[in-house]
Parts: sequence; structure tokens; C-alpha cells
Amino acid sequence: MTPQERHERLWALDLKHVWHPFTQMQLWPGDEPLIIERGEGNWLIDTLGRRYLDGISSLWVTVHGHRKAPLDEALKAQVDKLAHSTLLGAANVPAIELAAKLAELAPPGLSKVFYSDSGSTAVEVALKMAYQYWRQVGRPQKRRFAALEESYHGDTLGAVSVGGIELFHQRFQDLVFDVLRLPSPHRYRWKGGADVLKEALAQAEALLAAHAHELAALVVEPLVQGAAGMWMHPEGFLSGLRALCRKHEVLLICDEVATGFGRTGTMFAVEQEDVAPDFLCVAKGLTGGYLPLAATLTTPQVFDAFLGSAKDAKTFFHGHTYTGNPLACAVALRNLELFEEEQTLAKLKPVVETLAVGLRPLTGHPHVGDVRRRGLMVGVELVQDKAKRLDYPAEERMGMQVCRKARERGVLLRPLGNVLVLMPPLSLTLDEAELLTRAVRESIDAVCGR
Repeated sequence: MTPQERHERLWALDLKHVWHPFTQMQLWPGDEPLIIERGEGNWLIDTLGRRYLDGISSLWVTVHGHRKAPLDEALKAQVDKLAHSTLLGAANVPAIELAAKLAELAPPGLSKVFYSDSGSTAVEVALKMAYQYWRQVGRPQKRRFAALEESYHGDTLGAVSVGGIELFHQRFQDLVFDVLRLPSPHRYRWKGGADVLKEALAQAEALLAAHAHELAALVVEPLVQGAAGMWMHPEGFLSGLRALCRKHEVLLICDEVATGFGRTGTMFAVEQEDVAPDFLCVAKGLTGGYLPLAATLTTPQVFDAFLGSAKDAKTFFHGHTYTGNPLACAVALRNLELFEEEQTLAKLKPVVETLAVGLRPLTGHPHVGDVRRRGLMVGVELVQDKAKRLDYPAEERMGMQVCRKARERGVLLRPLGNVLVLMPPLSLTLDEAELLTRAVRESIDAVCGR
């Protein structure tokens, strides 16, 4: 069978059997079929041997690149010992060592680690813990949650409840619980006055003051709202929310599923404003893009509220079959060790600067309304009319059209509507950063014109 024949056979099977996520299957594939078969460093290779720079870290998960030798070795070594053993009523070595490492790297006070398997479940765990915590400290009226507009915390029902993206979440309103909303302080779409930070914190103060008696927790994506379109918060917003939560006795849940593990330039985004939340939710880059694993970190104060006799029934009755899977934990531990061994975060600075320089010409483009970046998290917003901030109609799928042109230039991207998202691996080289930004500039010109 030739490579082309094999490619066509696989594609026929995909069309027959696979339902792809976040994809209108009637429009699938919409262009030449792409089937990824291998990875090398920061590159993906399809079944026909064509190479593509992985400009979105395979949906924001790849950290040190594909087929990273130390991660491959950690996985193989663990396979020779143990593939899986339940964490219910037993422990395993990698899960213990990874928990200790996470507690070491996390902000002060976050010393208790609860494992799950995805970003959504990490958030679900935090929501349920916060809810049960207040009941067990004698304040059961504190049972509601607050979150930002256009927030995204995953696709399970609790995570959908605190999510605020209408396109994703509106149709499920009859299935989820009601949440109090705060306006997102994204400067480009802010509808208030010039002082975005001051106004946003004033509205947060008013909401927390009015509802403190019933609020269990506030859920936020720190610094960057990823799925909203890489919306960036002004400096001081996160630390301001932390202070307000303390003042009004509201727990703070920071969802670092997208922003964690170096994406914003620091190990965790909360570090940039010296914030230690009550819950820290992590996933995606935790295993470097190798296996599904998530964790919810919390404090001894929260943990202690769940202690008691069997008769007290204070146990946190929640878990997953693959909670603390040894294979995933072994790879995650090695992934975190590589940050130190290879000085990953220190090496990011020139790459980040190269990205910034390569994106700078787009600020004057007539069809680019906004270019925003924090570390390696980038959003380029396409607009039909720059002066009026008029969006392209959704049915034109301009973001997808630009990504298709980028693919012709050897770069894989995925848009969020009219926003081009760039989130390359932390192992991106200077030459690759130049290729990435050049492909974006040329693809926007090819689709939108000048």
C-alpha cells in the first residue's frame, strides 16, 4: 500500500466513525485532509510526510516538544514497573512524588493535591470542595459561585455552569446552576471608561459585598482568558480580586489549566501578581503533552474541614478510575524536573521577544483590530473594519481561512472565531518563532488583503 493509498484509507475510516470535538462535521474537513502520524521536536508530520510547526502546542499541552527523550524514557521506565493502580485505598510512588513536586512549585500554602484527568474535572473538584467546605464549617448558605463574563473552565456541567461563553454554554442553561457574573476587564472590548482596572475592581467589590453571605467562591482564569480569544487582564486585577476575596470571605479558585507551566512566562500566572489562591487547578501542560492528567491544589485549611470520623461523613466523595495514574504521574514529574534542568523559563525570554518583534507589524494592519500577548500566549483579532471594531461575519470563518493559509506555509494553527491563537511549545527556537510570525503575517495578507 502506498502512502497515498494508506492516507485515503485512514481518511475514509475517519469520516465513517470519528466525531471530532468543537467541529461542525457537515463542513469537515473543509480542505485537504490532515492526519498527523508523528512528531519531532516542535514539528508534526502527517501521513504523507509533510511537516508542520506546531503553533498551538497540540491544543496548548506540548511543553518541551514532541518525542522529548527524557519524557519518553520516563514513560518507558514506568511501563516496566506499573501501568495503573487505584488511588482509592492505596498509594503509588509516582503520584506521591509528583504531589510533593507540585506543592514545592505552587504558591505558598497550596500543599494538598487531588488528582483527576482533565482541566474540566480539576475545576469540578475545586467547585465541589468549595461547596462542601462551607457546609462543613457551619456556613451552608455560602453555596453560590461567581465568575467572569466570557470565561471558560471546561465542558463538564459544573465547569459549564461557571463558564460564560454564550456560543458554547447557552444551550445547556437548563442543565446547569446559576452563577453571578463579573465583567471581564479586557481593554479592547471594555464598554466602560478609560480606567479599566479601577472600574472592574469597583464592580467586583460591589458584587462581593452584596453577595458575600451566599458566595462560596470566585473562579477566574488568571491574567489571560484563553478560550475567550486570549483576553488579557490589566496588571493588578488578579491581586485586587485576591484582596477582595479575603475581605469578604470568599474562596478564590484560579484555573491555570491553560496559563500554567510557563505559558505566561512564569511557572504559574498567579506568580506575576504574588497571588496564592485557595485552589489552583492545573492540567494541559502538566505531563508535557504526553498523557491526560490534572490536579487541584488546595490549602490545609480547606483540607482540614474534611477530616472526621466515618460517622461524621465529611469525606470528599469524589474520584476517577484513573486518578493518580502512575504512567501519567511519572511523565509529569519528569516534565517538571526538565524546567529546572534545562532552565526552560530563563531561555524563554529571547523567544518571547522574537515573537513580539515579528507580531509588531500587525498592529498597523487594516484588518487586525488587536494584537495581545502574555509570554507565549498570543491573540491576533481580525476585523472587517478597524476604526469601527467591526467583526467579520461568523459564517465567513475568516480565522479558519487564515489558518488554512498558514498550513500551506508549514504552520499549524487553530482560531477562536476571528481570533488567531498562537501558543507554541516552550521549546520554540528563534528561527521557528520567526517562521511562525512570518506565516501569520503572510496568511492574513493573503486572506484579508491590505
